[in-house]
Amino acid sequence: MAAMSAKFQSRTRLNLAIAWLLFWSLMTATAIQEFIRNGGGALWKPISWEATSFLAVTLLLYLQRRYTARHDDLVGSPVRWFARQLVWLPVYWVAFTPLAFGMRHLLYGMAGDVYTHEAWPEVLLYENVKMTVFFFIFATITFGILSYHAMLSEKLRLERVNASLREVQLLRLTQQLQPHFLFNALNTVSSLMHTDVDRADAMLIQLADVLRATLDVGEQHQVPLSTELRLLRGYAALMAERFSDRVSIAWQIDQALLDCPVPVMSLQPLLENIFKHTVERRRQPTAIAITAYREDGLLVLRVEDDAGRLAAASDAGDNTGIGVRNLRERLATGYAGGATFNLIQLAPAGVRAEMRLPCGS
Repeated sequence: MAAMSAKFQSRTRLNLAIAWLLFWSLMTATAIQEFIRNGGGALWKPISWEATSFLAVTLLLYLQRRYTARHDDLVGSPVRWFARQLVWLPVYWVAFTPLAFGMRHLLYGMAGDVYTHEAWPEVLLYENVKMTVFFFIFATITFGILSYHAMLSEKLRLERVNASLREVQLLRLTQQLQPHFLFNALNTVSSLMHTDVDRADAMLIQLADVLRATLDVGEQHQVPLSTELRLLRGYAALMAERFSDRVSIAWQIDQALLDCPVPVMSLQPLLENIFKHTVERRRQPTAIAITAYREDGLLVLRVEDDAGRLAAASDAGDNTGIGVRNLRERLATGYAGGATFNLIQLAPAGVRAEMRLPCGS
């Protein structure tokens, strides 16, 4: 962002320099036309008039900007900023006419001619009035440019702050899931400790693998789909071990989408909801399908079962609980409207949790 701001300022300076040269080119062309219309013959004379004015004014403008740039931070207080600039108006009155007319006399003398003009009081009055008008025009243009740059810098600063806030919020939401997941997993292991020690031991080993995978993602809030599926498969294996006779899981994953970024641990809470609200509450087998495919340029992720009902999840409070609510917040924060999440009641039974995420690969 800082590089973009510097590039913009460089381009602005270039455009101003071009506009400055075009302005004086127009002034010179106008002076030449007027000189010819008045019967003049030596075109170098009007060119020298405008060239000397150009050099004198450019020098004064350069000095003014050099010594007033330290007051650019006052652009938010226009009165104070213009007050600093007004200090230079007498400098234009005192310096412009001697500089410009001195160079004209020198050029004419080198050409063997004499530069003639009105009496000095008239010249000084005319040139100082002209310089006053020019000074205020230049100061106003400079103020406008500085104000625009200040607005752009503030916009970039706010974007950086907002980006940092989003990073912090996403990290908080992601870390909030980790103890929630661990709590539920340990409860699952605890339920088997007194009935089947071997299966409980196998589940602890599986849990260790899952936790190792969560440590691998560190503080990331987005991971490739392949990494997310690694976490999900570990959790699915853990739960399938507990409900080995009551659940089957089918995976339908488009391998071309494995590099697409997804929110870390975003699928695990959806699968956890199925076990909590459907598998644990019924004795019949439950079929679960986990799908990843592309549709209309978006990555579509689905976790669905063939027996659940939305009313059950709502009654239990988890439809607005930590799992789904957390996921909705993360999608809203991380994608700014570019991702969607829906819970859909299937017929005759079953619930589908569906995420649609951007994926450019």
